[in-house]
Amino acid sequence: MFDRSGIERDERGIAHYTGLSESLVEMLRGTVERFGDREALVEVGGGRLTYRELWDRAARVAGGLREAGISRGDRVANLLPAGVDWVLAFLGTQLAGAIAVPVNTRFAKPEVDYVLADSGAAFTFHPGEPLPDGPPFTVDDLSRDEVAAIFYTSGTTGRPKGAMTTHENFLSNVENVCRVKGIDVENGWRTRNLVSVPLFHVTGCNTQLLLQLSYGGSTVVMPSFDVRQFLRVIAEERINLFTTVPAIYALALKQPDFAEFDTSSVEHVSYGGAPMAPALVERIKAAFPRARVGNGFGLTETSSISTFLPHEHSVAHADSVGFPAPVVDVAVDEPDPGTGVGELLIRGPNVVVGYWNKPEATASTFVDGWLRTGDLARVDDAGLVYIVDRAKDVINRGGENVYSVEVENALAAAPGVVEAAVVGVPDDVMGEKVGAVIVADDDFDAERLLAHLEDHLADFKIPQFLHLSERPLPRNPGGKLLKRDLRSTSTWQGPLWGR
Repeated sequence: MFDRSGIERDERGIAHYTGLSESLVEMLRGTVERFGDREALVEVGGGRLTYRELWDRAARVAGGLREAGISRGDRVANLLPAGVDWVLAFLGTQLAGAIAVPVNTRFAKPEVDYVLADSGAAFTFHPGEPLPDGPPFTVDDLSRDEVAAIFYTSGTTGRPKGAMTTHENFLSNVENVCRVKGIDVENGWRTRNLVSVPLFHVTGCNTQLLLQLSYGGSTVVMPSFDVRQFLRVIAEERINLFTTVPAIYALALKQPDFAEFDTSSVEHVSYGGAPMAPALVERIKAAFPRARVGNGFGLTETSSISTFLPHEHSVAHADSVGFPAPVVDVAVDEPDPGTGVGELLIRGPNVVVGYWNKPEATASTFVDGWLRTGDLARVDDAGLVYIVDRAKDVINRGGENVYSVEVENALAAAPGVVEAAVVGVPDDVMGEKVGAVIVADDDFDAERLLAHLEDHLADFKIPQFLHLSERPLPRNPGGKLLKRDLRSTSTWQGPLWGR
């Protein structure tokens, strides 16, 4: 399905790309040497930098960090909002040979304090403070197996865990994205990528920013999201590449004057983080007729992309997350004999080396070269991967397992449903029953929803409890639903439909 040339397996059986740069620093230096005068970075409402300006300013940040006492391997936290300064801070940390710790700016203060303490950050970039500035400095002998960054998980359960990401992890993800999207790397400098998701998350940093920096494209960063601005920037900046979550596509396409925005430049669009109804995929294809549409799946622990559903399969298999990326192996642990569902295992050079300061969690999650994802999945005969549920989110309804993602997929395709999430509702008799939190539009009708679900789901999987939300569903920066919040805040109507 994807190009698998230039790949070798090591003695453990893990595939690696040959010919990668040794580090992000070497990768960026090569791009600057080729495309120094080309536009590298744009902050919406802010500044613009060429590649040479980006390198020079990042090197001065590195020099400032060195003068502040930062040494190779020290952790440097980044609390800045998305924009030019965030990128300079991240790259300056790399040039200094230090380890970047991007901090989720949506974390509450106790969570931020925990990340800073757990990582042992020796320096923190704070909003409103000038970037450190010193004589240009670069560490040139970094190696692929050195840790370059620690991305903390969004803490959907328990304390955030710091995923130790090496230079090879980053570089392998960049190559994965190029291959699964079919990007013409030789002409990559022509691409203009709009980043509308946070840079502190692997989707924004690894799959968009670093992708562009690898081949000389331009990255346009939105410091905050506004749907009208999103559409204006696509037109004004002649954006031809972007990745975001399904809810943003739905919101953009609902704008009554969407057709008045010039989106003819768009050539690649992709999404991830939530199911997308085939009808919405079709609407996206119609809205961006020149674009290839794809669905990417990954985790913080896989440095972003692990599987990808290409354009040709985007409607017929909209409920799949696609095929494994070229250097990624997937397996299903202890599959159910009837359904083939088991825990999804992933291995490859994009899988991080473990959790910072968490030896027990590392030992239980990274086993014999495989990442135990905690996701329940199945793989069909064609190699397509289907995420069925998070292991912790399976609803046990009187002994029958209900996979919430399956129900969410059915709800997402129903008329009048904008977003949907499914959780277990405690029940004295059945243990749990199925509850659905729905964000609806003006076309929503409960009886029509029931008719749709009866055509798509077994009787015991149809939600018996409903909460209609007037606000978008709570999600982490990667677009994944925060079901813990929904369980504690939903006011249930039901049981419905006499069930």
